[in-house]
Amino acid sequence: MIGLSASIVLYKNDPAILRKTIRSFLDSSLKGNLMLVDNSPTDELRSLSTEFNVTYHFNGANHGFGKAHNQAIQSFLHQAEYHLVLNPDVYFGKEVLTELYHFMENHPQVGLVMPKVLYPDGSVQPLCKLLPNPFILAIRRFFPFKNMVSRINDRYEMKSLGYDRVMNVPFLSGCFMFLRTAVLKEVGLFDENFFLYAEDTDLSRRIHHHYKTIYYPTVAIHHLHARGSYKDFFLTAHNLRSAAYYFNKYGWFWDADRKRINNAAEKQTPLALQRVEKNVLPVFTERLS
Repeated sequence: MIGLSASIVLYKNDPAILRKTIRSFLDSSLKGNLMLVDNSPTDELRSLSTEFNVTYHFNGANHGFGKAHNQAIQSFLHQAEYHLVLNPDVYFGKEVLTELYHFMENHPQVGLVMPKVLYPDGSVQPLCKLLPNPFILAIRRFFPFKNMVSRINDRYEMKSLGYDRVMNVPFLSGCFMFLRTAVLKEVGLFDENFFLYAEDTDLSRRIHHHYKTIYYPTVAIHHLHARGSYKDFFLTAHNLRSAAYYFNKYGWFWDADRKRINNAAEKQTPLALQRVEKNVLPVFTERLS
């Protein structure tokens, strides 16, 4: 049994950016097995697998984000304690994976953890979210009145709780998902009916239903975050299609679980969060001293 496996799904990526991501994983103090799953139309990125001596799987067609990651997860599911779903535009320091590993080892009730995510300039990406409803997604994407959008968006992104505290978050971004494989065996992998977008919402929600899904800001990563769906018509179409599938699955305007889960997430008080931190942070203070 290995401690950690990881997968990066490729689609016509910039090799220079991708190299930085691969190096981040391979240079980590926690060693693991990495698989590149290539959805590109050609295998031009295959040379990176030789350059870094990592496993490469070429699909020859775009199978979608979730299905491609599932190919890697299924390969490692019975070999690794944890699996990292990693975007090809993420980079991080050597101790990040080790600290997340020890956090998961010390908190068996946690099924998924995500660190603080930063833009390259060091500002925080607000990637802790409540479960969405159609109204919120429509406003975020199409509503022109910025002040109103900002107020609604701030609540959706849980900004009032602050991004410097440990939080139990119902929807954590798919750019960096540190997952317990035993939990994946229980709740299932990515729903392959999502081609692109919302598959991370769905998986986070299914894990959150049974386990804690934790935002852990003691460690941080950097993410380029291109927000392609805001710039490309076809990506926008995929985003809308995935949203429709998600709401067909869980409910559009009536979703009792969404209301219950979001209410519980918003009721995390600063005092309650501090109590969590007191239980968590000494573990790392002791380990790193």
